[in-house]
Amino acid sequence: MVTPECAPWAQTGGLADAVAALAQSIAREGHDVRIFLPLYDGILEQASPEAHPAALEVHLGIGTRHARLWERRESESLRFYFIEYEQYFRGRAIYADASGDYGDNPERFTFFTRAVLDACYQLTWIPEILHGHDWTAGLLPVYLETAERGRPLGLAASVFSIHNLQHQGYAPKGILDFAGLPQSLFRPDAVEAHGQVQMLKAGLHFSSKLTTVSPRYAREIQTADYGHGLDPILRSRAADLIGIANGIDTELWNPGKDPFLKHPFDPFHPEGKRRTKEELQRRWGLACSPDLPCFAVVSRLCEQKGLDILAQILPDLMQHMSLQIAILGQGERALESRFQELSAHFPQCCRAFIAFDTALAHQLLAAADFVLMPSRFEPCGLTQLYAMHYGALPIVRETGGLADTVENYDESTGNGTGFVFRDLEAGALYNAIGWACSTYYDRPQHYGRMQRRAMSLELSWAHPSRRYLEVYRWARESKGG
Repeated sequence: MVTPECAPWAQTGGLADAVAALAQSIAREGHDVRIFLPLYDGILEQASPEAHPAALEVHLGIGTRHARLWERRESESLRFYFIEYEQYFRGRAIYADASGDYGDNPERFTFFTRAVLDACYQLTWIPEILHGHDWTAGLLPVYLETAERGRPLGLAASVFSIHNLQHQGYAPKGILDFAGLPQSLFRPDAVEAHGQVQMLKAGLHFSSKLTTVSPRYAREIQTADYGHGLDPILRSRAADLIGIANGIDTELWNPGKDPFLKHPFDPFHPEGKRRTKEELQRRWGLACSPDLPCFAVVSRLCEQKGLDILAQILPDLMQHMSLQIAILGQGERALESRFQELSAHFPQCCRAFIAFDTALAHQLLAAADFVLMPSRFEPCGLTQLYAMHYGALPIVRETGGLADTVENYDESTGNGTGFVFRDLEAGALYNAIGWACSTYYDRPQHYGRMQRRAMSLELSWAHPSRRYLEVYRWARESKGG
């Protein structure tokens, strides 16, 4: 696994959780799995890895650079390797700081990708599959099909996973010289786009197999509306593009034994959920009313998540519906400020906590009756899976993995695991929230049935990991061995 982030060592979102849980699930099947990521600040203290004594020689087109390789062994089947290189990773976050994305991100992650390949040689470990995640690993399959052709790693098959097609990794043409890759690749049917190297496009063209994080998103990104300019390539590789919905780590996310919860619960012993809700209401300064439905937002605060539409309708919700909304997240400054303003204006029924806080995320989903996810697009989404496991019914827009994982409420039978609406507009979101409220108040037996059904779903990585193992076999076959 070649990834820019992986829980619990470095994380900005769901990519880190997905890579960690997938690797653990495959390792439990007895496969030799090794995860490579950069050594960011704080990892040495958190992970306590051991340093390899010899310097790691990284063979770039501009010459050899010397890095350091650190190892943490989780089990006989799972190891982490961290690439230390001060110029690119010391004193840096993963992708960006308060000023925006780092200008040298293409060099940082090209260096990292080449370092992974050279680390495999230093370890005398030649994997059968190299699995790269998102644009930061886009040059990985390019190396295998060019610079590594005729060498041991050139025999490895590659799998490239798209977690979010919106982030594409543009770089100047000179990145090829920096990487030690041939300039002949700078053409539209290889790595060139809009006069630059596009690292995501490179991964799409050169990988043995492609995956993305839900079946519906795999179909959506082959259209102009969701393809971000890459839909022609994705349609041409449709036979090699497999959508596999993410699972969740049901050991880490288990309301029956969650260390972040004072009051555990399960589908048939829900008392702990009620007590957690009362505790959160007191802690956040919301009106202490256990019968008032609590709607949660646990998300990056950004336009992609549709939260600008929620901010638009929130005053009307506060004035015309009996509910509470608790918001946890950080992101775009304008949205942070708007939710803080609304929190100050409606303190009894709206609270915003601007932070990334793992413990509080567990507690809020355990307390909530509903979770709001009105995304413009959502490759998979993990929050709706965590929410259902914790008895908070999702209210989601019909897109990507949200549509794949949430079964819409059927008023005639009481079946379903959440509430699904189609159009991302103020009226549609307002009506979906109203529908959830009316179900909670007027059809409590249906709400209870849906809640128990959602909490009982099989959401672990057991099935998705088996699908990935199938993809790995297909990748090996397509590579000829």
